[in-house]
Amino acid sequence: MAKKLPHTLRTGLALLALVFPLSAWADNWTLQVGAQNGDKAHQALAFLPNEIWIHPGDSVTGTFATDEIHTVTFLMPAQVRPSRQVGCPGATPDSSVFDGTACVNSGVLLNGQTYTVVFPVPGNFKLVCLAHPDMTAAIHVLALSEPLPHDQAFYDQLANRQRADLLSDARASAHVHPKGNAVAAGAGKIIGTGGGSETASVMRFMDATKVIHADETVEWTSAEAVTNHTITFGPEPANLIPPSGNVTLDVDGARHAIISSPSDVVHSGFITAAPQDRIGLPQAPLGVTRFRVTFTQPGVYDYKCALHDGLGMLGKIIVLP
Repeated sequence: MAKKLPHTLRTGLALLALVFPLSAWADNWTLQVGAQNGDKAHQALAFLPNEIWIHPGDSVTGTFATDEIHTVTFLMPAQVRPSRQVGCPGATPDSSVFDGTACVNSGVLLNGQTYTVVFPVPGNFKLVCLAHPDMTAAIHVLALSEPLPHDQAFYDQLANRQRADLLSDARASAHVHPKGNAVAAGAGKIIGTGGGSETASVMRFMDATKVIHADETVEWTSAEAVTNHTITFGPEPANLIPPSGNVTLDVDGARHAIISSPSDVVHSGFITAAPQDRIGLPQAPLGVTRFRVTFTQPGVYDYKCALHDGLGMLGKIIVLP
């Protein structure tokens, strides 16, 4: 960080802050919310950059840069994390003020939308996305008398480097080639930084088209660190979390369905790894990371991830006699 200002100058700035409102000194800082490649397959689930130092009265504007949904959310200390559907509840207005005493939430945004938060008091505040665990950032609000270590140009350059690294990691994760009647249902990894955590994610079924024979079984396995996916045949249900009623459980914990017609409706429910364990909290059970379907009749069976089909996460099973 930059050297501190002389004591006399810091004192003068503090006195001026008493005379003039903070808005007279305020700056607006910007960060990018998420990043994606051209075909939307590779997603950086990250705030770019994910650590910024500002002064009281300054604001931070997040620009949502992807077709994947995100939120800009500041929770109160020790607040139980809500779902993205619940929010604070709901969304708070653009340019809401956050001082740690009440939740601030953009709601679900995407594709160039923006959301601004104003910080009136010093403190260190955690920024989260309610749509994606392990997508966090830190906003450090220093007293007005303290110098800031970086300018916006530095943060823009840092964001560019982080974006390139995360999308590169996602490309590397996509090099999954399942054998036989196996499909990889997404892939990804969590990356830690001084400001929090980020995720590089692949929103695709790898080897998405399979040619099999009747009475054979296809297995989908998630290689994602935290992102949910589904394997859905037919219309999407209103509630995407649980599996459809025709899905059973195999002895190893994998979900299993039998399909006899391309018109059958089958939904896996969320397929995802278990959340990471934390000291002081009960151990999380194993996640459901596999889904199997046995196809009894010839035909062409289209499927999708109900969460990410808009990003191109689609597939096809061709069943021969």
